[in-house]
Formats: sequence, structure tokens, C-alpha cells
Amino acid sequence: MSVSVLISYIFLGLTLAAPIGPVNSARLDKGIKNGFWHAWVVGAGSMIADGIFMLVVYLGLVKFLDIPIVQIFLWLFGGFILIYSGVESILKANIITLTYSRKKESLIKCFFTGFIMSITSPLSVLFWLGIYGSVLAKTASSYGSTQLIIYSSMIFLGLTVWDIFVASLTTGFRRFLNHKSLMAISIISGASLIGFGLYFGFQGIKALFS
Repeated sequence: MSVSVLISYIFLGLTLAAPIGPVNSARLDKGIKNGFWHAWVVGAGSMIADGIFMLVVYLGLVKFLDIPIVQIFLWLFGGFILIYSGVESILKANIITLTYSRKKESLIKCFFTGFIMSITSPLSVLFWLGIYGSVLAKTASSYGSTQLIIYSSMIFLGLTVWDIFVASLTTGFRRFLNHKSLMAISIISGASLIGFGLYFGFQGIKALFS
């Protein structure tokens, strides 16, 4: 088991979590209004939803991953979703807004905000079906099914690290949190998503013609 491979899966988790979409906007907004724990709890709710999606995809797809046509579909579909998400992240980088308020909200409410925003999003379903399905296909074909849980855990670790990072930004690192820094995060994460998407697409095309 290569350390570099483990790190790459953690980085993939970070990349998946980083685009400034509805959940990250809610994290930042709740954190600036109420502090670290409120931002972290929004992310925790979202991660629970992500975990459910990952489990559903894992249980539903793992037995089909040895079928070549399934692997090709997952590579290409995952690549498309990644590139689409990356381009969207870059194009929308300039329209990020934050609102400020002194109103305090309960941690329970913040948790369900993150959870419901993720679990009810049609894009989340496509996102995890395509991207995580592609990761499962790659892992099963390259390392064997016994490594799936380990590498899946690395993706989830990346999601967790990002959640803590964003919550920290809203408190101890607030001086760095401005429109330009948010644009930079969105553009960098978008470019990373596109990079992963091109890689997945290349693997799918190579498998299709091999």
C-alpha cells in the first residue's frame, strides 16, 4: 500500500469538498455569524449525507466493478461530472457573496442545514455516483476489492480535513477570508477537479479502445 496513493485519495477528498457551492457557502455564512462549531456542524451534516451516498454506491456497485463496460462507463461519467463541476466552480468564482449577522442559531439547526442541502441535491447523487463510482472501479481494478474501504476512508478523511479548515477560516483566520481568497479557493479547486476529470476521461477512453 503506497503512501503516495493514500495521499492522492485524501487530496481527492479535499478537492471534492472545496468548490464554493451551497454547502461551503452555508459553512462560511454560519461560521462568520456564529463561530467555529456552527460552521463545523454544517459540514458534519453534509459529510453524513456524503457518507450515506458513498455507502449506497459501494453496496450497490461493488459487485459489478469487474465488468469492463461498467468500468468504462464509470470512468467516463465520473470524468464528465468532475470537469463539469470544476468548470462551474471557476465560472462562479466571481459571484461568491457572504452576509454578516449577529443572530445565533442552534447547532442542531446548522447540522440539518448541511445534511438536507446535501441529501436532497440531485447533483450530489450524480456527483457521488460518477466520481465515487469511478474511484471504486479504479481501486478494484488496480489494487483489489480488499483495499476499497481503506481508500474510501482516505476520501472521507479529505472531506473531514476540509470541514475543519473551513470552520477555522471563519474564526482564527478571518483576516484571510475575503472575496479574493474565496475566488482563489474556488478557482484552484475547480482546476483540480478538471485535472482529475481529464485523468478519469483518459482512463475511460483508453479502456474503451483497449
